[in-house]
Amino acid sequence: MNITKENVDALNAIVKVDIVAEDYKEKVTEVLNDYRKKANIPGFRKGHVPMGMVKKQYGKSVMIDEINKLLQESLNKFLVEEKLDILGNPLPVVKDDFSWDADQFSFEFELGLAPEFDVDVEGKNKIVDYKIVATDDLLDKEVENIQTRYGKLITLETAEEHSNVTGTFVNEEKEINKKSTFLVNDLKGKKNEKKFIGAKVGDVIELDTKKLFEEDTKLQQVLGVSAEDAKDLDVKVTFTVEEISKTELADLDQELFEKLFADGSVKTVTELRDKIKADAEGQFQQQADQQLLNAVTEHLVDTTKFDLPAEFLQKWLQTAGEKELTSEEALEEYNKSEKGLRYQLIEGKIMRDNDIKLEYAELLEYAKGFIKAQMAQFGNMNPSEEELNDIAGRVLSNKDEAQRLQTQLLSQKLLGFYKENMKFKTKEVSYEDFIKEVYK
Repeated sequence: MNITKENVDALNAIVKVDIVAEDYKEKVTEVLNDYRKKANIPGFRKGHVPMGMVKKQYGKSVMIDEINKLLQESLNKFLVEEKLDILGNPLPVVKDDFSWDADQFSFEFELGLAPEFDVDVEGKNKIVDYKIVATDDLLDKEVENIQTRYGKLITLETAEEHSNVTGTFVNEEKEINKKSTFLVNDLKGKKNEKKFIGAKVGDVIELDTKKLFEEDTKLQQVLGVSAEDAKDLDVKVTFTVEEISKTELADLDQELFEKLFADGSVKTVTELRDKIKADAEGQFQQQADQQLLNAVTEHLVDTTKFDLPAEFLQKWLQTAGEKELTSEEALEEYNKSEKGLRYQLIEGKIMRDNDIKLEYAELLEYAKGFIKAQMAQFGNMNPSEEELNDIAGRVLSNKDEAQRLQTQLLSQKLLGFYKENMKFKTKEVSYEDFIKEVYK
């Protein structure tokens, strides 16, 4: 057997595998002898079928199977030994004059080679690293939300600006008949609010659905219609008031603090606000980190220039999936996946150059931390190490779960590397401003 590689250019190569009879005949004979021992053919005792008959019936198919096995094993070994960094899988070159009736065979495979490139990880203050702070307004709202959740519901005679009103929306044409509850100040515009302020149980109020609430999702909820219908719904509905109430806010006292934090960690309003601030900014940090990772990814893809074996990859995509694609479909798929492939190559280069690795022991500890946090949500604050190891082992035995956790941990490692090695422009913003800037 002889295997050679010829570079077409920097990104494409042809591997040629020459196989002669001596490479496969011994194995073919071994398989045919095994067939002969087991064959049940009328007129012959088991194990005494003439070899000529066995060869005639099975010889060619066995030869083809053994050559294909030898070809695959030899090609894979060659790629490993030559340390070839390929993209996709080798593609066999179809030859019109190929025949299985010969003793010697020559096979060719197209290879798409990974490009060589360098990565600049400085960043040069072009990327914004957001620090999201919990503003006093946000803390005020969250404290009020807590007071509302633990407050008392008081029945009212007439509706006020901050009243809860319960009643039934009706529109016969659209078949709307839905009992709902909402806050008067959830309504959009003073005109709608005025229709409710001063209303009593039994009053019937006529409303226009268009611009009734700020969000279509709220209209969908209170009317019981689909999201599609709520989007452009512009009809008149009647609302019959059935209940009016108001939430009396809970006092910010020791009784409330103990309900919220049984461990006694909060004893004052200041400590409550500090706790809310720390928790909120911890959650904000996760979003800021994800945004930073996304921004770094975009920056690296945009600034790291290299060519890809595009024609080869499109050809490979045609046969890589369960369903064969047309050339047009493969081009569309390539265009959708090109950016992701570029970042995979960049990420791999960064990891190799900076010895960033992911060991199983690290993945196991990460999985245990994830599991421990989930168990804490259900009140199990101190699971044993044995229990954590057992659950983590089962989780990691699931290929999809293991891949998901591995991706998360690797993202954390890379983000840590980027923070240590890249220069960012730090910007302190409120959560509202962060949403406006990032998701505008």
